[in-house]
Amino acid sequence: MTDAFDPKRTAVLTIDLQNDFLHMEGAYGRAGQTSTEISALPNRIRPLLDKLRAVGCVYISAQFTLVQGLKGEPLIAPHLRELRPFLRKGDFAPGAFGHRLIDALSPADFTVEKVAYSAFYQTRLEYILRFLDIDTLIVGGIVTNGGVASTVRDAHLRNIRTILLADGCAAFNPDVHDATLTSLNSIASIKSCSEIIRGLR
Repeated sequence: MTDAFDPKRTAVLTIDLQNDFLHMEGAYGRAGQTSTEISALPNRIRPLLDKLRAVGCVYISAQFTLVQGLKGEPLIAPHLRELRPFLRKGDFAPGAFGHRLIDALSPADFTVEKVAYSAFYQTRLEYILRFLDIDTLIVGGIVTNGGVASTVRDAHLRNIRTILLADGCAAFNPDVHDATLTSLNSIASIKSCSEIIRGLR
C-alpha cells in the first residue's frame, strides 16, 4: 500500500476523545478509569492534526453519545451498564461538558455523534465523507480494540482507505492495543504520527 495520500481527499478522524473519557471531571475520571497512554493522546495528535489541516485535510471528531430518554435518563445498552455501572444521568449527553471534544483538539470541522463502537453505525459520517469526496481516513482515538477497530473495519468494507495512527490510539491494556494493531495490519496502513509528518515534508 502506497504511503501517499491526497490531502484534499483525506480526513483526520478521531474516536471518542471527549471529556467524559479523558477529563478528570468526566465520567471515567470520576470513576478512576484512567490510563497514561490514553491521557497522552490529544497532545500527541495535535501537532499532526495542525500540519494535516494546513495542507487541506479536514478534521472529524466522532463522539460517543448516550441518547437521553424519558426524564433525561440515558438509554444505556445492557452490556454497557454491566461494564460501566458508574455511568449516570448527564454523562455523554449531547451538549454537555462530558460529551464535548477535549480542549486540546478543539474545534473539529465536523462532529459525529455515535451510539455504538463504530463511527459509521447509524451516524452521518458516511454522508459527510461522500459529500466531501473523501477517500482516505487517518484514524486515532480510543480504544484501539473497540471504537477504533470497529471504525477501521467498517471503513474497509466501504472501500475507504485507512491510515491508523499506531501512537495516536490507545487501549487500557497495552498488550490488547498491540494485538489489535497486528490484526488490523491487513486492512489498514499502520503509521506513527511522526512518520506521517515526515512524509508531508
